[in-house]
Amino acid sequence: MRFLRLIRHFIAGLQPVSWVFPPRIRAAIESEIALTESRHQGEICFAIETALPAALIWRYTTPRERAVALFASLGVWDTAGNNGVLVYVLLADHSVELVADRGIAARIPEAEWRVLCAEVEALFRGDEFEA
Repeated sequence: MRFLRLIRHFIAGLQPVSWVFPPRIRAAIESEIALTESRHQGEICFAIETALPAALIWRYTTPRERAVALFASLGVWDTAGNNGVLVYVLLADHSVELVADRGIAARIPEAEWRVLCAEVEALFRGDEFEA
């Protein structure tokens, strides 16, 4: 299983993010994030990776573990209100993860985040990346 995932990530890594998320779609996502942020106090970070490095695959790193690591390394947690949210997309695994800082996690149950991730993953499976 690990070997097949390694191959899948290698092949996915040959494609630039811009093939799936061209500038027009990324601009639309950025615009939607800005609009959404104007309606609440949360701060949203959107991160896309086509594939994981081989070393992370070999260590069985899950998309969730990678998202949590990026949440820290990108400084999403470093907000005054503890209200940062990372939306992480791992294209090779067709996975979407949401990591919320404690200020938001206290208000929104984990089950709601899971439902939202499943909805976005379903859109991605249908190549509806902008939606």
